[in-house]
Amino acid sequence: MAVEANSQRRRRGSIAVWVSCVLAVAGIVVVFALPGSSPRKYPDREPVRMWHMWTAEWKEVVERICDRFNESQTKYELIPLSVPGSAADSKFLLSVAGGDPPDVMAQWNQVIPKWADSELLIPLDSLMQADEWAEFQRTAYPAVKKIGMYRGRLYGVTTGLNILACYCRLDYLREAGLDPEQFPQTLEGLVAWGEKLHKFDAAGNLRRMGFMPTLLATYAPAFGGGFYDWANGGVSIDTPENLRALTYLVDQRKKLGFENVVRFESGLTVGIGNVDWPFIGGSYAIVADGQWRVEQLAKYAPDVQYVTRPIPPPAGGTPHSGWINGNFMIIPKGAKHIEGAWEFIKFWSGLVKPERAAEFYSWGGWLPLNAAVAESPIYREYVRKHPQFQTFLDVLPSENVQPTPPVPYQVYLWDRITQADDSAMRGTLTAPQALERLEQEIAREVASRKEFGYTD
Repeated sequence: MAVEANSQRRRRGSIAVWVSCVLAVAGIVVVFALPGSSPRKYPDREPVRMWHMWTAEWKEVVERICDRFNESQTKYELIPLSVPGSAADSKFLLSVAGGDPPDVMAQWNQVIPKWADSELLIPLDSLMQADEWAEFQRTAYPAVKKIGMYRGRLYGVTTGLNILACYCRLDYLREAGLDPEQFPQTLEGLVAWGEKLHKFDAAGNLRRMGFMPTLLATYAPAFGGGFYDWANGGVSIDTPENLRALTYLVDQRKKLGFENVVRFESGLTVGIGNVDWPFIGGSYAIVADGQWRVEQLAKYAPDVQYVTRPIPPPAGGTPHSGWINGNFMIIPKGAKHIEGAWEFIKFWSGLVKPERAAEFYSWGGWLPLNAAVAESPIYREYVRKHPQFQTFLDVLPSENVQPTPPVPYQVYLWDRITQADDSAMRGTLTAPQALERLEQEIAREVASRKEFGYTD
């Protein structure tokens, strides 16, 4: 009983700290100056409020999905609200603390472990019948379960995954005499292609990147590493596999010169937007990026000829591996219309009637949560129109794509991994130094958490 009481005090204290910090920020700026909701179309129905962070054309897609849900039944009215991304998490925490949260929220930030550990979320498996839970575990892609799970409970259902593959410009391959049908099967072979595709000016400055592997989180799994032991639990940092991965990435950067690459990258606009993607402008011959680029290329650069291919592993490495993230739906504690929220999640995600949900995934160019959606006629028609999308579907079922480790300090861990990666790739630390420092930082964080009663 004493252990349970301590656990409850710890969780209450965790929530109090979060809310206090949010309130402090809210006292300085007006965070919630949001536009009012549209008049209700179905005032006699049970309202289900959904928050999301999509804007512009994506907001229109979300609203179309909500309209479809409202048209599909007569009990609930799904009411969507676009919340500014910079304020979304703060608004959510305040709403839960104030007893007036949304009924369902679409998220893509790394929040599930922390919010679940603080008991801010409803376990979605508790809303499933035994056969539904068994079906989900059997049919959901491995990454869907990894992203949404925390300590054996399901807290988020995916409505779109993001993974990386190689985009290759055919004009540059032809120019260098490289055949895309003979795409390298190893990372070393792809790097050799990149060396043939680099372009420099008279002063030796890099003007076109042929190919360069970047981001430790993407390549560590291919070297047999990663940052979490998914079989037994626990974070893993300074391992031989991770060291081999980071050393290899640093060595490739060093060949071109740390400063040369920094100068090249500083002149690029590297967002997830449309025509500003450097691949479209010709700054990259081959680059690893996400599946959403297929839709963007079709809309904004239809004349660019390209192919996609899975990122090859190093010789003897792990195929179809890398980092993965995605969009997912959560239901907060204190939601007033849990049943309606859960019905909407099943509707959008394809947990029920996957052939119906396939249309929603095609509207957004999203990767689905299971093969039933991916193999439905509507989704296959989308892939037929965008054949380079198939590469991502080929990688999607792999056990080797890994999200950020599901630990309550996930945001801090990701930040420190990113910092260690950046330090090594800029040459300010060696690969062993970067991983050693990262290991020490995470050990200090875990020790500090244990002093306050946390188990991890």
